[in-house]
Amino acid sequence: MDAVNRLGGGSPVVIFSKSNCCMSHSIETLIRNFGANPTVYKLDELEKGKKMEKALIQMGCNPSTPAIFIGKEFVGGSDEVISLNVKGMLKELLIKANAIWV
Repeated sequence: MDAVNRLGGGSPVVIFSKSNCCMSHSIETLIRNFGANPTVYKLDELEKGKKMEKALIQMGCNPSTPAIFIGKEFVGGSDEVISLNVKGMLKELLIKANAIWV
């Protein structure tokens, strides 16, 4: 779990995904449409990806991908990010994290 938190806090926006996960791609596209440039870690392409996936599940992300960190904080999965967007709060989080500027 330490590696996940370390990587999750390494950039304003971090997405843990899998290369074959359509929701990961959708969340990445949503965030990029705000002008942010997320760091994306594809678990199925990382040497310790399986271990990180288990850590994400322990953190409450089920399914394990996508898992999103914004401003060094674990936001959750696709449901949480979409909910934030619908409530108009996603842009505010991205601004607060210095991922985008207005």
